[in-house]
Amino acid sequence: MPQEFRLSLDVIKFDEQGLVPAIIQDHLDGVVLMFAWMNRDSLQKTLETGRTWFYSRSRQELWPKGDTSGHVQWVQWLRYDCDHDALLIGVQQVGDIACHKGERSCFHLIDQPNAPAHLPPGDMVAQLYEVICQRRDQPQEGSYTSHLLAGGDNRILKKIGEETAEVIMACKDREPVAIAGECADLLYHTLVALAAQDVTWRAVLQELHRRRR
Repeated sequence: MPQEFRLSLDVIKFDEQGLVPAIIQDHLDGVVLMFAWMNRDSLQKTLETGRTWFYSRSRQELWPKGDTSGHVQWVQWLRYDCDHDALLIGVQQVGDIACHKGERSCFHLIDQPNAPAHLPPGDMVAQLYEVICQRRDQPQEGSYTSHLLAGGDNRILKKIGEETAEVIMACKDREPVAIAGECADLLYHTLVALAAQDVTWRAVLQELHRRRR
C-alpha cells in the first residue's frame, strides 16, 4: 500500500541541471538496489504516489519504475543527506528485481573470495544466511555448517537449546562481551535451522516489519 510522505521540495538542493541523485535501497535488509536521477517533478510524483519516479537524462522525460516490467518500487521511507543534495530511498521491491537485466540489484561484488557472488551485498546476517544456504546445497568437507545440516533437526535443535542456555548464563553474569558472543552463536544456529526448514531470513524480516506496522 502506498505510504504518505510530507517533504518541502525547497529543502532539496538540485544541481545546475535541476537533478538530484537517488540511491534506492531495500527497506528490509539494506541491499542497495540501484542508482537513478530525480528532478523536482519526479520527486513530487514519488511523494504523491508512494512509488518511485525518476528522470531519464537520455530521453529527457519522467519514468515510473516498473511500468513496463511490473517491478514497481513502493517507497517505505525517504532521507536526504547532510548537504541536502542526495537522496536515500528505502523501497519494497515488487518481484525482487530492480535491475533492467533481470537481477535483484544493479551492483555486483568485485573479486571477493568466498562471497555469494550471485547476490548483492546486504547486511551481515543476510550474507551469513546465504553462505549457510550454500553449505546446505553444496556441502563441503570439514565445514561445521555442513556437518550441522547433515545431522538433521535433532543436531540443529540441540545446538539451539545449548546456545540459548549460554545466552541466559551470560546475561545473568552481566558480561557484555560474552553476551554479544553468545547471541552471535545463537543467531548463527537459528539461521541454520531456518535454512534447514527452507524458511528465508527475509521472511523473518517481513514478519518483524509487519509487527512494527
